[in-house]
Amino acid sequence: MTSSGPEGIPPYEFRQTLGRFASGVTIITATDGQERRGMTASAFVSVSLTPPLVLVSVDHRAHMHALLSEAEVTRFGVSVLSSAQRHLSDHFAGRPGPEEAVPWFDHEGLPLIGGSVAQLVCRKEQVIPAGDHTLYLGFVEYARYTDDDPLLYFRGQYHELG
Repeated sequence: MTSSGPEGIPPYEFRQTLGRFASGVTIITATDGQERRGMTASAFVSVSLTPPLVLVSVDHRAHMHALLSEAEVTRFGVSVLSSAQRHLSDHFAGRPGPEEAVPWFDHEGLPLIGGSVAQLVCRKEQVIPAGDHTLYLGFVEYARYTDDDPLLYFRGQYHELG
C-alpha cells in the first residue's frame, strides 16, 4: 500500500488500484462533418436519470479530446461493446485493425458502432477540466440496447460474463 503525499498516490499505484474496478468497454464517437472518429473508453458513468445524463473522461492527448473541444462538435456517441467486439476495443485504443472491419452506422449524422450492446447519442451539456483529462457531460437524446452480453475490463484484461 502506498500512502498519499502532497501530490497524491503515484500514477502506477492509482492505475493498479482502480484496475480492480470492473467496467464495461465503450467506444466514444464523434464527427467533424468530414471524418468520423472513435476512442475506447472505460471511464464512462451514468450521472442522472432525470434529466438523462452521462459522463465520459477523455485524456488531453487523445485525438478525441481535440475533436470534442471544437465548438461546432455538439454531440457525441457512446457504444457499449458486446463480448464479441474485443477487436473493436483494440482498434480504437491505438492498435488498429482494418478500418473496413468497423461496423459503423449513422444515427442522424452521428457515427455509432453497430452490433454493440447499447448505443447512446449525447448532446454536449458541460465540459469540465479535470487534471490531465476533460470530463464531457452529455444529455442523452437517443438510446437503444440489446440483451447481448457486454465486454468487461478488469485488472488490465478483457473478460466476459459467466
